[in-house]
Amino acid sequence: MNKIFFSYALASVIISVAFATDKVCLKPEIVASSYVTEDATVLTNVAFTMQFVLKCSNGVKGISLYAEVEGKLLPAARLSADNKYQISWTEDIKKARSGDYYIKLYDEDKYNAVRKAIRNGESSDSVSPLAVVVLNNPGVYLGPWVNSEFLAAFLASFVSYSAFSAKYKLLA
Repeated sequence: MNKIFFSYALASVIISVAFATDKVCLKPEIVASSYVTEDATVLTNVAFTMQFVLKCSNGVKGISLYAEVEGKLLPAARLSADNKYQISWTEDIKKARSGDYYIKLYDEDKYNAVRKAIRNGESSDSVSPLAVVVLNNPGVYLGPWVNSEFLAAFLASFVSYSAFSAKYKLLA
């Protein structure tokens, strides 16, 4: 009975190790596209969206990915079976900066190591990411410097003042 239990336990360990190493992406290549809200005249938050396709040299598909963006940990949503993923987040307009955002991608093991480092008060930079993707934010349009209503009221006041001044000079 002990031999059967031991052989069953050994077989399950070997199978789990074989499947665990099968889910490791070797030499990842990423093809990415991104979207950032550019017109924020009536919005309070800026939306960031990054879609990418992950290609591994060993052909691994369907792994769980996580992202770190400026200290925030986010899950990557798998969009299809052919390793297409999406990462989305929002930021307040006042906090969203223009420029490059570096998105560090982690598999499940490295994500757990990042969480452990943060929990222990250490820097997450000690964990090497699976890949780094750059999202460029060109900046958001917050509207014109002078509102059209204010400009129209100013011009109406200026024209009225000019007309009454000219009338007063003619009648005087």
